[in-house]
Amino acid sequence: MSSALSAVPSDASQIPADATFADLGLPPALEAAISDLGFTIPSAIQSQAVPALLSGRDIVGVAQTGTGKTAAFGLPLLAAIDYDLPAVQAVVLTPTRELAMQVADAIQSFATHLPGLNVLAVYGGSPFLPQQRALSRGAQVVVGTPGRVLDHLDRRTLKMDNVRFLVLDEADEMLRMGFAEDVDKVLSAAPRERQVALFSATMPPQIRRVAEQHLNRPVEITVSRQASTVTSVRQTYAVVPHRHKTGALARVLAVSPADAAIVFVRTRGAAEEVGSALIERGISAAYISGDVAQTEREKIVDRLRTGALDVLVATDVAARGLDVDRIGLVVNFDVPREPETYVHRIGRTGRAGREGEALSFVTPSEQSRLRQIERTTRQSLLQVDIPSPAEVSAHRVQTLLARTGARAELDRLDLYREAIAVHLAQNPDVDPFELLAVVTALAVGDEGPVAVQHGDDLDDALSRAHLTGGSNDRGDRPERGERRRSDTHVAGGSPRWRVAVGHRDGLQPGALVGALTGEGGLTGKDVGKIDIFGSFALVDIPAGLSADVIDRLARTRVAGRPLRIRLDAGPRPGHGASRPTHGPARGRS
Repeated sequence: MSSALSAVPSDASQIPADATFADLGLPPALEAAISDLGFTIPSAIQSQAVPALLSGRDIVGVAQTGTGKTAAFGLPLLAAIDYDLPAVQAVVLTPTRELAMQVADAIQSFATHLPGLNVLAVYGGSPFLPQQRALSRGAQVVVGTPGRVLDHLDRRTLKMDNVRFLVLDEADEMLRMGFAEDVDKVLSAAPRERQVALFSATMPPQIRRVAEQHLNRPVEITVSRQASTVTSVRQTYAVVPHRHKTGALARVLAVSPADAAIVFVRTRGAAEEVGSALIERGISAAYISGDVAQTEREKIVDRLRTGALDVLVATDVAARGLDVDRIGLVVNFDVPREPETYVHRIGRTGRAGREGEALSFVTPSEQSRLRQIERTTRQSLLQVDIPSPAEVSAHRVQTLLARTGARAELDRLDLYREAIAVHLAQNPDVDPFELLAVVTALAVGDEGPVAVQHGDDLDDALSRAHLTGGSNDRGDRPERGERRRSDTHVAGGSPRWRVAVGHRDGLQPGALVGALTGEGGLTGKDVGKIDIFGSFALVDIPAGLSADVIDRLARTRVAGRPLRIRLDAGPRPGHGASRPTHGPARGRS
């Protein structure tokens, strides 16, 4: 097929800049559905893509999540369906199961005035038989991941004979995730006389090759991602040494006015570790990565959407297709390596006219990455300070005091009045205002000044990070052979060490103890409690480890993987999502 790309279709060029959905040429039933949903003004991608697709053209849409892509292809897709034919006539491919469900729901919402239309989402991690039955009952639109769609094709439970409309949504992500061959097979199985819409956030050579092979003289429509997502988000950054990021994150979340937040991390291990640390600190948080089961992932996202969960820690892949209105804050716990990934992340907030904020944690040695991000977004990031303990407490006090009026109206306070009266009678020297101040401090979790050991104080570390000017990461990690006082004393009194091997690698407590005693020269009495998690484990070693032992153990392999042992600077795991899969276990000689 020819792939000569034109700038915009002739139909779209006639659409006025202030067009409404009524100007796009949609059938009356779809216009009515759009009106019911409260949509009046189409987005840039919608005003260009809808007329082109309605006229029968193939398109390549360069647009990011949050620009209105689903309606841009979903409305023309529905206009092409023969509702009297109980057969699959449109197939939409998405990179993730979450996005497949989201797109299917959106298309179904556009079809409220189209009786008899059936939209089906198919994806892995869900039983095959119910999907097969739904297909046999006559679904006309199938939205799914490439692997599961191909499974249905191979088993002949999905027939493409009547398919007239195909969509590749987030094509660059599908190819990046290794679905290139599956996508090619699905497209090749469709009739030659069909219409194809390809949407991608970027346009690398591989995407152009797909367009050349499978699209017929496609129109290319490019929508500026900055105009649609970045400008609606307040972008900030803070310089934070790596080992203090979790503490800084907890403070930021404590004072943020956002209803909900997404914290982006780089790896599955980091998602588990940061999520567990937040839960331990009493924050309503959960984490997802590519290893989290789909059923659990769906429950977590639903909790975030309904307000039962306030903070989600996620990797980039796990968050694909996630669109939750409550998200007012995005935190880049790890600065992404690619500026395009940064833009995609912060597009999770500040959508549809809502205000949003994006905060990036940058270690002193990573500040050069900010310049790349600023060049890509054409905006300067504002440096901000991490809230101090006093600011966190002040925020909590104001929040608490704001609730007192409503609580006073409910009454039933006699018990507390009597307790205060008795206390003041027994302690006549106590000032009532001083007592109120103390009770308020306790109510917001302020236990008073706590002695911290050199090198462990977050505020001290932040000050030193600013003074270094980004030349190095002193305060982030010790030099080889250097033994800080904090290396032998951490919260809880006994140092915890982290190894990069966990339950998914088949790690057993005995194997870890054997490595520590065999390669590290320790005895069974030197090894304390062991907690084994999915991708890492924590072990108490009260006497600490010398630099030589750390070097030896770092190269030691257990369950086929190097231990990479290091001091764990975070809090001890708590409950719920942070519960270890094995342990506790005591070391044995």
